[in-house]
Amino acid sequence: MADEIRGEARGTAPVPLSILDLAPVGTGYTAAEALATTAAAARLAEELGYHRFWVAEHHSMPGIASTTPAVLLANLAAHTGRIRLGSGGVMLPNHAPLVVAEQFGTLEALAPGRVDLGLGRAPGTDQGTALALRQSAERLHVDDFPRQVAELSGFLDGDWPEGHPYERIHAVPGPVQRRADGGVGEHHRPPLWLLGSSDYSARLAAELGLPFAFAHHFSADNTVPALRIYKQNFRPSAVLDEPYALIGVTAFAAPTAEEARRAVASLGLSMLKLRTGRPGLVPSPEEAEAWPYTPQERNFVDAWLSNVVHGTPEEVRDGLDALVKRTGADELMITSTVHGREARLASYRLIAEEYGITPAASSG
Repeated sequence: MADEIRGEARGTAPVPLSILDLAPVGTGYTAAEALATTAAAARLAEELGYHRFWVAEHHSMPGIASTTPAVLLANLAAHTGRIRLGSGGVMLPNHAPLVVAEQFGTLEALAPGRVDLGLGRAPGTDQGTALALRQSAERLHVDDFPRQVAELSGFLDGDWPEGHPYERIHAVPGPVQRRADGGVGEHHRPPLWLLGSSDYSARLAAELGLPFAFAHHFSADNTVPALRIYKQNFRPSAVLDEPYALIGVTAFAAPTAEEARRAVASLGLSMLKLRTGRPGLVPSPEEAEAWPYTPQERNFVDAWLSNVVHGTPEEVRDGLDALVKRTGADELMITSTVHGREARLASYRLIAEEYGITPAASSG
């Protein structure tokens, strides 16, 4: 399993490069079109040599169609043949661990050896929507994420201590598949990852000896401290003998710096609306240019965009290389929630070409 977690950088990339896609829905196109673009992006990522392609769980956000990772990943598995697919992540407190185990057991059966299961503890939405998901005000405040992770691991492994209440319960499909003739066929469990934007999951991932994915793209100030905590406190496990940390980073490349600046401006406006309780479709560059920003809004957008790596392919490469050097990350996962299908796909291609990565990097 460690080989499936650890990527191999090809070309001149300092670490493996992967993609996080949120199926963004922008002004002028539909969720169906956004999901089709995500499928096209997964095929392109495989063609270009990216290592992983992950999607993430969000709810009640008009500009994000990635609400059900397991369903979306099943579609992506049908459109690809080599690249690793996964969740970045499933928000485990929103679900029964048995349900998640069966969903990802099914995905593993559909795409053997290609599935990652990243777990987060946040709701992936606002508190009102979280209540609708969890059906209990108590469940909004009780933090039993470590128990849920342990329970999910038990279902994935099919291995419970004697006398455990769940010892006779099996996730189906599960880690071992029995054939009609009574024989046992091999079935692989997807590797678990813990996701976070603070030191909580960093500490838990270190304690459990799991790979860790940090959301640098919306918690940049916490990246270095969280990765330091993870690596200093890591305990070797059956999964990993050494820590492995991935960071998500917003990056966008275009033929010119001006084209890139104009494209990411829509990201800034989208984030402004989200942080001020007005989530909507991803605005077009024209909408971003015409927005009547107050001085406070302009300061917020400028500060947020300062952590977005954008520009020409060479400038993006320089920025990503500097980020790896500063953080010590073992893998970069690029997200580019810009408006428009062609701009996003072109950026993935430009970055891959700048680094000279190859399809061999996506073979897992």
